[in-house]
Amino acid sequence: MTVLGSVAPLAAVPVGTESQLVIAPMLIVLVAAVASLLLGRWPRARIGVSLAGGAAYAVAVAAIDWYIVLAPDAPGIATYQVGDWVAPVGITLVVDGLSAFMLTMVAVLGIASLVFSTRVLPEIDRRSYYFPLFHFLALGVTGAFLTGDLFNLFVWFEVMLMASYIFVAYYGGPQHTRAAFWYVSLNLLASAVFLLGVGGIYAVTGTLNMADLSRRLADSAAFGIEPEAALGLYALLLSVFAIKAGLVPFQFWIPTAYRAAPPQISALLAGATKKVGIYAIIRLSFTVFAGAPIAVDLSIPGTGVGIAGDSPLIFVGAALFVMAAASILVGGIGAVGRDSIEGVLAYSSIGQVGFIAIPVAIAATTASAELRHLAIVAALVYALNHTLAKGLLFLTVGAVRSATGTSRLADLGGLAERSPMLAIPFFIASLSLVGIPPLSGFFGKFLVFDSAARAEAASVIVLLLVGSLLTIAYATRVWNRSFWGDRTPAVENATTDGVQLAVLAVLAAAIVLVGVGFEPVYEFADAAATAAVDADAYVDAVDPADASDLELPDDGAGNGTESGGGH
Repeated sequence: MTVLGSVAPLAAVPVGTESQLVIAPMLIVLVAAVASLLLGRWPRARIGVSLAGGAAYAVAVAAIDWYIVLAPDAPGIATYQVGDWVAPVGITLVVDGLSAFMLTMVAVLGIASLVFSTRVLPEIDRRSYYFPLFHFLALGVTGAFLTGDLFNLFVWFEVMLMASYIFVAYYGGPQHTRAAFWYVSLNLLASAVFLLGVGGIYAVTGTLNMADLSRRLADSAAFGIEPEAALGLYALLLSVFAIKAGLVPFQFWIPTAYRAAPPQISALLAGATKKVGIYAIIRLSFTVFAGAPIAVDLSIPGTGVGIAGDSPLIFVGAALFVMAAASILVGGIGAVGRDSIEGVLAYSSIGQVGFIAIPVAIAATTASAELRHLAIVAALVYALNHTLAKGLLFLTVGAVRSATGTSRLADLGGLAERSPMLAIPFFIASLSLVGIPPLSGFFGKFLVFDSAARAEAASVIVLLLVGSLLTIAYATRVWNRSFWGDRTPAVENATTDGVQLAVLAVLAAAIVLVGVGFEPVYEFADAAATAAVDADAYVDAVDPADASDLELPDDGAGNGTESGGGH
Protein backbone atom coordinates (compact mmCIF):
# COMPACT_ATOMS: atom_id res chain seq x y z
CA MET A 1 0.00 0.00 0.00
CA THR A 2 1.43 3.41 -0.88
CA VAL A 3 2.23 5.83 1.91
CA LEU A 4 -0.14 8.79 2.06
CA GLY A 5 1.63 11.81 0.65
CA SER A 6 4.05 9.94 -1.61
CA VAL A 7 3.84 10.38 -5.35
CA ALA A 8 2.65 7.28 -7.15
CA PRO A 9 3.84 6.81 -10.73
CA LEU A 10 1.31 6.94 -13.54
CA ALA A 11 1.35 3.24 -14.18
CA ALA A 12 -1.14 0.44 -13.83
CA VAL A 13 -1.30 -0.77 -10.24
CA PRO A 14 -1.86 -4.36 -9.14
CA VAL A 15 -5.39 -5.24 -8.16
CA GLY A 16 -5.99 -4.69 -4.47
CA THR A 17 -3.34 -2.00 -4.03
CA GLU A 18 -3.91 1.69 -3.61
CA SER A 19 -3.59 4.31 -6.33
CA GLN A 20 -3.62 8.04 -5.60
CA LEU A 21 -4.92 8.54 -9.12
CA VAL A 22 -8.33 7.40 -7.87
CA ILE A 23 -8.90 10.50 -5.77
CA ALA A 24 -7.45 12.94 -8.33
CA PRO A 25 -10.76 13.97 -10.02
CA MET A 26 -12.35 14.76 -6.65
CA LEU A 27 -9.40 16.82 -5.47
CA ILE A 28 -9.24 18.76 -8.73
CA VAL A 29 -12.91 19.67 -8.79
CA LEU A 30 -12.85 20.55 -5.07
CA VAL A 31 -9.88 22.89 -5.57
CA ALA A 32 -11.64 24.46 -8.57
CA ALA A 33 -14.79 24.99 -6.51
CA VAL A 34 -12.95 26.66 -3.62
CA ALA A 35 -10.70 28.74 -5.87
CA SER A 36 -13.61 30.01 -7.96
CA LEU A 37 -15.45 30.84 -4.73
CA LEU A 38 -12.54 32.95 -3.48
CA LEU A 39 -12.22 34.79 -6.81
CA GLY A 40 -15.72 36.26 -6.73
CA ARG A 41 -14.47 39.83 -7.14
CA TRP A 42 -12.48 38.95 -10.25
CA PRO A 43 -14.87 37.34 -12.78
CA ARG A 44 -12.25 36.87 -15.49
CA ALA A 45 -9.92 35.06 -13.11
CA ARG A 46 -12.85 32.99 -11.85
CA ILE A 47 -13.71 31.89 -15.37
CA GLY A 48 -10.06 31.06 -16.09
CA VAL A 49 -9.75 28.96 -12.94
CA SER A 50 -13.04 27.20 -13.69
CA LEU A 51 -11.97 26.31 -17.22
CA ALA A 52 -8.54 25.17 -16.02
CA GLY A 53 -10.21 23.01 -13.36
CA GLY A 54 -12.52 21.49 -15.93
CA ALA A 55 -9.62 20.70 -18.25
CA ALA A 56 -7.59 19.17 -15.39
CA TYR A 57 -10.59 17.09 -14.38
CA ALA A 58 -10.88 15.73 -17.91
CA VAL A 59 -7.16 14.88 -17.96
CA ALA A 60 -7.44 13.07 -14.62
CA VAL A 61 -10.40 11.04 -15.84
CA ALA A 62 -8.57 10.19 -19.07
CA ALA A 63 -5.59 9.01 -17.00
CA ILE A 64 -7.88 6.80 -14.91
CA ASP A 65 -9.47 5.38 -18.06
CA TRP A 66 -6.11 4.41 -19.50
CA TYR A 67 -3.90 3.44 -16.58
CA ILE A 68 -6.55 1.63 -14.54
CA VAL A 69 -9.04 0.27 -17.11
CA LEU A 70 -7.96 0.29 -20.75
CA ALA A 71 -4.15 -0.08 -20.94
CA PRO A 72 -2.82 -3.54 -21.88
CA ASP A 73 -1.39 -4.00 -18.35
CA ALA A 74 -4.23 -2.17 -16.59
CA PRO A 75 -5.56 -3.95 -13.49
CA GLY A 76 -9.17 -3.07 -14.21
CA ILE A 77 -9.78 -1.82 -10.66
CA ALA A 78 -7.92 0.29 -8.10
CA THR A 79 -8.73 1.66 -4.67
CA TYR A 80 -7.83 4.54 -2.39
CA GLN A 81 -8.23 4.36 1.39
CA VAL A 82 -8.80 7.89 2.69
CA GLY A 83 -6.52 8.59 5.64
CA ASP A 84 -4.93 5.17 5.15
CA TRP A 85 -7.71 3.56 7.23
CA VAL A 86 -8.40 0.04 6.04
CA ALA A 87 -11.78 -1.12 4.80
CA PRO A 88 -14.43 -1.53 6.04
CA VAL A 89 -13.72 1.04 8.79
CA GLY A 90 -12.28 3.76 6.61
CA ILE A 91 -13.69 5.60 3.62
CA THR A 92 -12.93 3.64 0.47
CA LEU A 93 -12.82 5.08 -3.04
CA VAL A 94 -12.95 2.61 -5.91
CA VAL A 95 -12.37 2.98 -9.64
CA ASP A 96 -13.24 0.15 -11.98
CA GLY A 97 -14.58 -0.04 -15.51
CA LEU A 98 -18.10 0.94 -14.49
CA SER A 99 -17.20 4.04 -12.48
CA ALA A 100 -14.58 5.09 -15.06
CA PHE A 101 -17.17 4.83 -17.86
CA MET A 102 -19.54 7.06 -15.93
CA LEU A 103 -16.81 9.56 -15.07
CA THR A 104 -15.92 9.85 -18.74
CA MET A 105 -19.47 10.88 -19.60
CA VAL A 106 -19.38 13.54 -16.88
CA ALA A 107 -16.01 14.85 -18.07
CA VAL A 108 -17.10 15.24 -21.70
CA LEU A 109 -20.44 16.88 -21.01
CA GLY A 110 -19.10 18.87 -18.05
CA ILE A 111 -16.42 20.58 -20.14
CA ALA A 112 -18.97 21.43 -22.84
CA SER A 113 -21.45 22.87 -20.33
CA LEU A 114 -18.72 24.80 -18.55
CA VAL A 115 -17.40 26.45 -21.71
CA PHE A 116 -20.97 27.19 -22.82
CA SER A 117 -21.67 28.80 -19.44
CA THR A 118 -18.92 31.36 -19.95
CA ARG A 119 -20.77 32.69 -23.01
CA VAL A 120 -24.35 32.91 -21.75
CA LEU A 121 -23.93 34.41 -18.28
CA PRO A 122 -24.23 38.17 -17.99
CA GLU A 123 -21.50 40.01 -16.12
CA ILE A 124 -23.46 40.11 -12.86
CA ASP A 125 -23.89 36.32 -12.89
CA ARG A 126 -20.18 35.82 -13.39
CA ARG A 127 -19.74 37.47 -9.99
CA SER A 128 -22.33 35.18 -8.40
CA TYR A 129 -21.89 31.67 -7.08
CA TYR A 130 -22.63 30.03 -10.42
CA PHE A 131 -19.16 28.60 -11.11
CA PRO A 132 -18.47 27.38 -7.55
CA LEU A 133 -21.88 25.67 -7.58
CA PHE A 134 -21.09 24.13 -10.95
CA HIS A 135 -17.96 22.54 -9.53
CA PHE A 136 -19.71 21.39 -6.35
CA LEU A 137 -22.35 19.73 -8.54
CA ALA A 138 -19.55 17.94 -10.41
CA LEU A 139 -17.95 17.03 -7.07
CA GLY A 140 -21.15 15.37 -5.87
CA VAL A 141 -21.53 13.39 -9.08
CA THR A 142 -17.86 12.33 -9.02
CA GLY A 143 -17.99 11.29 -5.39
CA ALA A 144 -21.10 9.20 -6.01
CA PHE A 145 -19.32 7.31 -8.80
CA LEU A 146 -16.16 6.72 -6.75
CA THR A 147 -17.39 5.97 -3.25
CA GLY A 148 -17.17 2.43 -1.97
CA ASP A 149 -19.71 2.65 0.83
CA LEU A 150 -23.42 3.38 1.18
CA PHE A 151 -23.24 6.19 3.72
CA ASN A 152 -20.87 8.24 1.59
CA LEU A 153 -23.05 7.52 -1.43
CA PHE A 154 -25.78 9.30 0.54
CA VAL A 155 -23.39 12.15 1.36
CA TRP A 156 -22.38 12.70 -2.25
CA PHE A 157 -26.00 12.53 -3.36
CA GLU A 158 -26.68 15.42 -0.97
CA VAL A 159 -23.72 17.45 -2.23
CA MET A 160 -24.96 16.99 -5.78
CA LEU A 161 -28.53 17.87 -4.88
CA MET A 162 -27.71 20.97 -2.83
CA ALA A 163 -26.03 22.53 -5.85
CA SER A 164 -28.81 21.49 -8.21
CA TYR A 165 -31.48 22.96 -5.89
CA ILE A 166 -29.97 26.40 -6.36
CA PHE A 167 -29.62 25.99 -10.11
CA VAL A 168 -33.29 25.09 -10.50
CA ALA A 169 -34.24 28.35 -8.73
CA TYR A 170 -31.38 30.28 -10.35
CA TYR A 171 -33.41 32.80 -12.37
CA GLY A 172 -35.58 33.65 -9.36
CA GLY A 173 -38.94 33.98 -11.13
CA PRO A 174 -42.21 32.57 -9.76
CA GLN A 175 -42.07 29.51 -12.01
CA HIS A 176 -38.46 28.85 -11.02
CA THR A 177 -39.23 29.15 -7.31
CA ARG A 178 -42.20 26.81 -7.71
CA ALA A 179 -40.09 24.27 -9.59
CA ALA A 180 -37.37 24.47 -6.94
CA PHE A 181 -39.95 23.98 -4.17
CA TRP A 182 -41.23 20.73 -5.65
CA TYR A 183 -37.72 19.61 -6.52
CA VAL A 184 -36.51 20.22 -2.97
CA SER A 185 -39.60 18.68 -1.37
CA LEU A 186 -39.42 15.45 -3.32
CA ASN A 187 -35.69 15.06 -2.93
CA LEU A 188 -35.75 15.81 0.80
CA LEU A 189 -38.27 13.01 1.16
CA ALA A 190 -36.01 10.79 -0.93
CA SER A 191 -33.03 11.71 1.25
CA ALA A 192 -34.94 10.74 4.39
CA VAL A 193 -35.86 7.39 2.84
CA PHE A 194 -32.26 6.91 1.70
CA LEU A 195 -30.92 7.53 5.20
CA LEU A 196 -33.54 5.21 6.68
CA GLY A 197 -32.53 2.45 4.27
CA VAL A 198 -28.82 2.95 4.95
CA GLY A 199 -29.38 2.81 8.70
CA GLY A 200 -31.50 -0.30 8.37
CA ILE A 201 -28.92 -2.07 6.23
CA TYR A 202 -26.22 -1.29 8.79
CA ALA A 203 -28.43 -2.64 11.56
CA VAL A 204 -29.05 -5.87 9.62
CA THR A 205 -25.57 -6.49 8.19
CA GLY A 206 -23.18 -4.61 10.46
CA THR A 207 -21.43 -2.82 7.61
CA LEU A 208 -21.94 -0.18 4.93
CA ASN A 209 -18.80 -0.83 2.90
CA MET A 210 -20.03 -2.18 -0.45
CA ALA A 211 -17.35 -4.85 -0.79
CA ASP A 212 -17.85 -5.99 2.80
CA LEU A 213 -21.62 -5.92 2.31
CA SER A 214 -21.30 -8.02 -0.85
CA ARG A 215 -19.24 -10.75 0.83
CA ARG A 216 -21.46 -10.81 3.92
CA LEU A 217 -24.66 -11.13 1.91
CA ALA A 218 -23.13 -13.88 -0.24
CA ASP A 219 -22.41 -15.85 2.95
CA SER A 220 -25.30 -14.56 5.03
CA ALA A 221 -25.62 -17.66 7.20
CA ALA A 222 -22.03 -17.38 8.41
CA PHE A 223 -22.55 -13.74 9.37
CA GLY A 224 -25.98 -14.26 10.90
CA ILE A 225 -27.70 -12.01 8.36
CA GLU A 226 -31.30 -12.32 7.22
CA PRO A 227 -31.01 -11.56 3.49
CA GLU A 228 -34.77 -10.99 3.16
CA ALA A 229 -34.53 -8.07 5.57
CA ALA A 230 -31.61 -6.60 3.64
CA LEU A 231 -33.56 -6.94 0.39
CA GLY A 232 -36.55 -5.13 1.87
CA LEU A 233 -34.30 -2.26 2.88
CA TYR A 234 -32.69 -2.24 -0.55
CA ALA A 235 -36.17 -1.77 -2.00
CA LEU A 236 -36.23 1.59 -0.19
CA LEU A 237 -32.92 2.53 -1.80
CA LEU A 238 -34.18 1.40 -5.20
CA SER A 239 -37.08 3.85 -4.95
CA VAL A 240 -34.61 6.63 -4.13
CA PHE A 241 -32.42 5.76 -7.11
CA ALA A 242 -35.51 5.71 -9.32
CA ILE A 243 -36.29 9.25 -8.16
CA LYS A 244 -32.77 10.40 -9.03
CA ALA A 245 -33.01 8.72 -12.44
CA GLY A 246 -36.46 10.18 -13.08
CA LEU A 247 -38.25 6.89 -13.66
CA VAL A 248 -42.06 6.81 -13.55
CA PRO A 249 -43.82 7.14 -11.07
CA PHE A 250 -41.10 9.37 -9.60
CA GLN A 251 -40.71 11.65 -12.62
CA PHE A 252 -42.85 14.61 -11.55
CA TRP A 253 -39.93 16.87 -10.71
CA ILE A 254 -38.24 16.58 -14.10
CA PRO A 255 -40.38 18.71 -16.47
CA THR A 256 -40.54 21.75 -14.20
CA ALA A 257 -36.92 21.46 -13.00
CA TYR A 258 -35.44 21.07 -16.47
CA ARG A 259 -37.45 23.99 -17.81
CA ALA A 260 -36.55 26.19 -14.84
CA ALA A 261 -32.79 25.58 -14.74
CA PRO A 262 -30.42 27.31 -17.20
CA PRO A 263 -30.21 25.15 -20.36
CA GLN A 264 -26.53 24.35 -19.85
CA ILE A 265 -27.37 23.09 -16.36
CA SER A 266 -30.34 21.12 -17.67
CA ALA A 267 -27.87 19.49 -20.05
CA LEU A 268 -25.79 18.41 -17.05
CA LEU A 269 -28.84 17.32 -15.04
CA ALA A 270 -30.17 15.17 -17.88
CA GLY A 271 -26.85 13.96 -19.21
CA ALA A 272 -24.87 13.37 -16.01
CA THR A 273 -26.74 13.58 -12.69
CA LYS A 274 -29.52 11.32 -13.96
CA LYS A 275 -26.90 8.67 -14.59
CA VAL A 276 -26.00 8.64 -10.89
CA GLY A 277 -29.35 6.95 -10.23
CA ILE A 278 -28.73 4.42 -13.00
CA TYR A 279 -25.19 3.80 -11.76
CA ALA A 280 -26.39 3.20 -8.21
CA ILE A 281 -29.00 0.69 -9.41
CA ILE A 282 -26.41 -1.24 -11.43
CA ARG A 283 -23.69 -1.11 -8.77
CA LEU A 284 -25.79 -2.16 -5.81
CA SER A 285 -27.94 -4.67 -7.67
CA PHE A 286 -25.21 -6.58 -9.49
CA THR A 287 -22.07 -5.96 -7.43
CA VAL A 288 -23.51 -5.93 -3.91
CA PHE A 289 -26.90 -7.65 -3.59
CA ALA A 290 -26.81 -10.19 -6.43
CA GLY A 291 -25.09 -12.86 -4.34
CA ALA A 292 -27.63 -12.88 -1.53
CA PRO A 293 -29.30 -16.33 -1.33
CA ILE A 294 -33.01 -15.54 -1.65
CA ALA A 295 -35.37 -17.98 -3.35
CA VAL A 296 -38.10 -16.23 -5.32
CA ASP A 297 -41.27 -17.85 -6.67
CA LEU A 298 -44.09 -15.38 -7.16
CA SER A 299 -47.04 -15.49 -9.53
CA ILE A 300 -50.08 -13.36 -10.29
CA PRO A 301 -53.17 -15.50 -9.60
CA GLY A 302 -55.21 -16.41 -12.64
CA THR A 303 -52.75 -15.02 -15.17
CA GLY A 304 -50.02 -17.63 -15.38
CA VAL A 305 -47.51 -14.79 -15.13
CA GLY A 306 -44.81 -15.09 -12.48
CA ILE A 307 -41.19 -14.62 -11.56
CA ALA A 308 -38.87 -17.20 -10.06
CA GLY A 309 -35.19 -17.43 -9.24
CA ASP A 310 -32.61 -17.71 -6.49
CA SER A 311 -31.42 -14.09 -6.42
CA PRO A 312 -32.88 -10.75 -5.28
CA LEU A 313 -32.17 -9.50 -8.79
CA ILE A 314 -35.52 -10.98 -9.78
CA PHE A 315 -37.32 -8.41 -7.62
CA VAL A 316 -35.17 -5.60 -8.97
CA GLY A 317 -35.79 -6.64 -12.57
CA ALA A 318 -39.56 -6.89 -12.12
CA ALA A 319 -39.74 -3.42 -10.58
CA LEU A 320 -37.51 -1.93 -13.28
CA PHE A 321 -39.60 -3.47 -16.07
CA VAL A 322 -42.73 -1.76 -14.78
CA MET A 323 -41.04 1.60 -14.20
CA ALA A 324 -39.16 1.52 -17.50
CA ALA A 325 -42.26 0.66 -19.54
CA ALA A 326 -44.26 3.44 -17.90
CA SER A 327 -41.38 5.89 -18.42
CA ILE A 328 -41.11 5.18 -22.14
CA LEU A 329 -44.83 5.74 -22.64
CA VAL A 330 -45.34 8.70 -20.29
CA GLY A 331 -42.20 10.46 -21.47
CA GLY A 332 -42.83 9.88 -25.17
CA ILE A 333 -46.51 10.87 -25.10
CA GLY A 334 -45.78 13.89 -22.91
CA ALA A 335 -43.01 15.12 -25.22
CA VAL A 336 -45.25 15.10 -28.30
CA GLY A 337 -47.55 17.80 -26.95
CA ARG A 338 -45.13 20.32 -25.43
CA ASP A 339 -45.04 23.90 -26.69
CA SER A 340 -41.33 24.66 -26.13
CA ILE A 341 -38.14 22.89 -27.10
CA GLU A 342 -36.96 22.44 -23.51
CA GLY A 343 -40.40 21.11 -22.59
CA VAL A 344 -40.09 18.46 -25.26
CA LEU A 345 -36.59 17.56 -24.13
CA ALA A 346 -37.62 17.36 -20.46
CA TYR A 347 -40.34 14.79 -21.18
CA SER A 348 -38.05 13.08 -23.67
CA SER A 349 -35.55 12.53 -20.84
CA ILE A 350 -38.21 10.60 -18.93
CA GLY A 351 -38.80 8.35 -21.91
CA GLN A 352 -35.13 7.88 -22.75
CA VAL A 353 -34.18 6.77 -19.24
CA GLY A 354 -36.77 4.03 -19.73
CA PHE A 355 -34.72 2.78 -22.68
CA ILE A 356 -31.70 2.63 -20.35
CA ALA A 357 -33.61 0.82 -17.59
CA ILE A 358 -35.10 -1.86 -19.88
CA PRO A 359 -31.79 -3.70 -20.54
CA VAL A 360 -30.89 -3.37 -16.84
CA ALA A 361 -34.18 -5.12 -16.06
CA ILE A 362 -33.38 -7.82 -18.62
CA ALA A 363 -29.95 -8.31 -17.03
CA ALA A 364 -31.56 -8.67 -13.62
CA THR A 365 -34.13 -11.28 -14.67
CA THR A 366 -32.09 -13.51 -16.96
CA ALA A 367 -30.29 -16.66 -15.84
CA SER A 368 -27.82 -16.37 -18.70
CA ALA A 369 -24.50 -14.78 -17.74
CA GLU A 370 -23.85 -13.92 -21.39
CA LEU A 371 -27.18 -12.14 -21.81
CA ARG A 372 -26.74 -10.34 -18.49
CA HIS A 373 -23.40 -9.01 -19.65
CA LEU A 374 -24.78 -7.95 -23.04
CA ALA A 375 -27.77 -6.22 -21.48
CA ILE A 376 -25.58 -4.15 -19.16
CA VAL A 377 -23.39 -3.20 -22.12
CA ALA A 378 -26.56 -2.11 -23.94
CA ALA A 379 -27.65 0.05 -21.00
CA LEU A 380 -24.23 1.71 -20.75
CA VAL A 381 -23.92 2.41 -24.48
CA TYR A 382 -27.44 3.83 -24.55
CA ALA A 383 -26.62 5.95 -21.49
CA LEU A 384 -23.53 7.29 -23.25
CA ASN A 385 -25.52 8.29 -26.30
CA HIS A 386 -28.19 9.89 -24.12
CA THR A 387 -25.50 11.94 -22.38
CA LEU A 388 -24.08 13.18 -25.66
CA ALA A 389 -27.32 13.67 -27.58
CA LYS A 390 -29.50 15.08 -24.81
CA GLY A 391 -26.67 17.25 -23.55
CA LEU A 392 -26.21 18.63 -27.07
CA LEU A 393 -29.94 19.22 -27.48
CA PHE A 394 -30.22 21.19 -24.23
CA LEU A 395 -27.15 23.23 -25.13
CA THR A 396 -28.75 23.93 -28.50
CA VAL A 397 -31.80 25.23 -26.65
CA GLY A 398 -29.49 27.58 -24.78
CA ALA A 399 -27.99 28.77 -28.06
CA VAL A 400 -31.44 29.25 -29.60
CA ARG A 401 -32.63 31.27 -26.60
CA SER A 402 -29.44 33.32 -26.64
CA ALA A 403 -29.83 34.02 -30.37
CA THR A 404 -33.59 34.61 -30.58
CA GLY A 405 -34.73 35.31 -27.03
CA THR A 406 -37.22 32.42 -27.06
CA SER A 407 -37.55 28.66 -27.30
CA ARG A 408 -41.31 28.49 -27.83
CA LEU A 409 -42.18 26.51 -30.93
CA ALA A 410 -44.81 29.06 -31.94
CA ASP A 411 -42.19 31.83 -32.05
CA LEU A 412 -39.59 29.91 -34.04
CA GLY A 413 -39.24 28.82 -37.63
CA GLY A 414 -36.63 28.91 -40.36
CA LEU A 415 -33.66 28.48 -38.02
CA ALA A 416 -32.01 26.02 -40.41
CA GLU A 417 -31.84 28.65 -43.13
CA ARG A 418 -30.93 31.48 -40.77
CA SER A 419 -28.14 29.58 -38.97
CA PRO A 420 -27.09 26.22 -40.45
CA MET A 421 -24.34 25.91 -37.83
CA LEU A 422 -27.04 25.97 -35.16
CA ALA A 423 -29.35 23.60 -36.99
CA ILE A 424 -26.85 20.88 -37.96
CA PRO A 425 -25.87 19.91 -34.37
CA PHE A 426 -29.54 19.76 -33.36
CA PHE A 427 -30.29 17.61 -36.39
CA ILE A 428 -27.42 15.21 -35.62
CA ALA A 429 -28.44 14.90 -31.96
CA SER A 430 -32.08 14.25 -32.93
CA LEU A 431 -31.07 11.55 -35.41
CA SER A 432 -28.86 9.95 -32.78
CA LEU A 433 -31.71 9.96 -30.28
CA VAL A 434 -33.89 8.24 -32.86
CA GLY A 435 -31.13 5.71 -33.55
CA ILE A 436 -30.04 6.42 -37.13
CA PRO A 437 -26.72 4.85 -38.27
CA PRO A 438 -23.83 5.49 -38.18
CA LEU A 439 -24.38 7.76 -35.16
CA SER A 440 -23.78 6.63 -31.57
CA GLY A 441 -27.50 6.27 -30.94
CA PHE A 442 -27.82 3.51 -33.49
CA PHE A 443 -25.56 1.17 -31.54
CA GLY A 444 -27.23 1.92 -28.25
CA LYS A 445 -30.69 1.24 -29.64
CA PHE A 446 -29.52 -1.82 -31.57
CA LEU A 447 -28.02 -3.36 -28.44
CA VAL A 448 -31.17 -2.68 -26.43
CA PHE A 449 -33.32 -4.36 -29.10
CA ASP A 450 -30.79 -7.19 -29.36
CA SER A 451 -30.98 -7.79 -25.62
CA ALA A 452 -34.77 -7.93 -25.73
CA ALA A 453 -34.70 -10.29 -28.71
CA ARG A 454 -32.22 -12.65 -27.03
CA ALA A 455 -34.42 -12.62 -23.94
CA GLU A 456 -37.35 -13.59 -26.20
CA ALA A 457 -39.38 -10.75 -24.69
CA ALA A 458 -41.84 -9.96 -27.47
CA SER A 459 -43.83 -7.51 -25.36
CA VAL A 460 -40.66 -5.58 -24.55
CA ILE A 461 -39.77 -5.37 -28.25
CA VAL A 462 -43.23 -3.96 -28.99
CA LEU A 463 -42.78 -1.43 -26.19
CA LEU A 464 -39.40 -0.38 -27.59
CA LEU A 465 -40.89 0.04 -31.04
CA VAL A 466 -43.67 2.23 -29.68
CA GLY A 467 -41.12 4.29 -27.77
CA SER A 468 -39.00 4.67 -30.90
CA LEU A 469 -41.99 5.86 -32.91
CA LEU A 470 -42.79 8.43 -30.23
CA THR A 471 -39.17 9.61 -30.36
CA ILE A 472 -39.45 10.08 -34.13
CA ALA A 473 -42.74 11.95 -33.66
CA TYR A 474 -41.54 14.56 -31.17
CA ALA A 475 -38.11 14.99 -32.78
CA THR A 476 -39.74 15.59 -36.17
CA ARG A 477 -42.26 18.01 -34.68
CA VAL A 478 -39.56 20.15 -33.06
CA TRP A 479 -37.49 20.19 -36.24
CA ASN A 480 -40.43 21.15 -38.46
CA ARG A 481 -41.73 23.84 -36.09
CA SER A 482 -38.38 25.40 -35.15
CA PHE A 483 -35.83 24.82 -37.89
CA TRP A 484 -37.97 24.33 -40.98
CA GLY A 485 -40.51 26.67 -42.57
CA ASP A 486 -40.64 30.43 -42.84
CA ARG A 487 -38.56 32.66 -40.62
CA THR A 488 -40.33 34.30 -37.73
CA PRO A 489 -39.39 37.82 -36.55
CA ALA A 490 -37.43 36.35 -33.64
CA VAL A 491 -35.40 34.18 -36.00
CA GLU A 492 -34.94 36.95 -38.53
CA ASN A 493 -33.17 39.08 -35.93
CA ALA A 494 -31.20 36.21 -34.38
CA THR A 495 -27.54 36.70 -33.52
CA THR A 496 -25.44 33.62 -32.79
CA ASP A 497 -22.30 33.30 -30.70
CA GLY A 498 -19.25 31.67 -32.25
CA VAL A 499 -18.05 29.94 -29.09
CA GLN A 500 -21.49 28.48 -28.44
CA LEU A 501 -21.63 27.14 -31.98
CA ALA A 502 -18.13 25.66 -31.56
CA VAL A 503 -19.24 23.78 -28.42
CA LEU A 504 -22.25 22.41 -30.28
CA ALA A 505 -20.08 21.38 -33.22
CA VAL A 506 -17.63 19.51 -30.97
CA LEU A 507 -20.42 17.53 -29.28
CA ALA A 508 -22.01 16.77 -32.65
CA ALA A 509 -18.64 15.54 -33.91
CA ALA A 510 -18.32 13.36 -30.80
CA ILE A 511 -21.66 11.70 -31.60
CA VAL A 512 -20.47 10.96 -35.13
CA LEU A 513 -17.04 9.75 -34.01
CA VAL A 514 -18.46 7.43 -31.35
CA GLY A 515 -20.64 5.86 -34.02
CA VAL A 516 -17.98 5.61 -36.73
CA GLY A 517 -15.27 4.40 -34.34
CA PHE A 518 -17.54 2.33 -32.12
CA GLU A 519 -15.18 -0.59 -31.44
CA PRO A 520 -13.10 1.05 -28.66
CA VAL A 521 -16.29 2.45 -27.14
CA TYR A 522 -17.76 -1.04 -27.07
CA GLU A 523 -14.59 -2.40 -25.47
CA PHE A 524 -14.85 0.26 -22.76
CA ALA A 525 -18.51 -0.56 -22.16
CA ASP A 526 -17.62 -4.25 -22.13
CA ALA A 527 -15.03 -3.62 -19.41
CA ALA A 528 -17.60 -1.60 -17.47
CA ALA A 529 -20.19 -4.39 -17.69
CA THR A 530 -17.60 -6.94 -16.58
CA ALA A 531 -16.79 -4.78 -13.55
CA ALA A 532 -20.47 -4.45 -12.69
CA VAL A 533 -21.11 -8.20 -12.47
CA ASP A 534 -17.72 -9.32 -11.09
CA ALA A 535 -18.41 -8.94 -7.38
CA ASP A 536 -15.45 -11.14 -6.45
CA ALA A 537 -12.96 -8.82 -8.15
CA TYR A 538 -14.53 -5.84 -6.39
CA VAL A 539 -14.30 -7.53 -2.99
CA ASP A 540 -10.73 -8.70 -3.61
CA ALA A 541 -9.61 -5.20 -4.63
CA VAL A 542 -11.12 -3.47 -1.61
CA ASP A 543 -10.07 -6.38 0.61
CA PRO A 544 -12.22 -5.56 3.65
CA ALA A 545 -10.69 -6.88 6.86
CA ASP A 546 -12.50 -9.29 9.16
CA ALA A 547 -13.82 -7.94 12.43
CA SER A 548 -11.31 -10.00 14.42
CA ASP A 549 -8.43 -8.42 12.49
CA LEU A 550 -9.54 -4.81 12.94
CA GLU A 551 -7.73 -2.74 15.55
CA LEU A 552 -8.55 0.94 15.54
CA PRO A 553 -6.01 3.61 16.52
CA ASP A 554 -5.61 4.56 20.15
CA ASP A 555 -8.43 6.83 21.36
CA GLY A 556 -6.07 9.17 23.20
CA ALA A 557 -6.53 7.52 26.60
CA GLY A 558 -4.45 4.49 25.79
CA ASN A 559 -7.47 2.43 24.82
CA GLY A 560 -7.36 0.67 21.49
CA THR A 561 -10.69 -0.58 20.15
CA GLU A 562 -11.88 -3.16 17.72
CA SER A 563 -14.67 -2.76 15.23
CA GLY A 564 -16.87 -4.91 13.11
CA GLY A 565 -16.91 -2.41 10.27
CA GLY A 566 -19.18 0.35 9.12
CA HIS A 567 -19.18 4.08 9.88
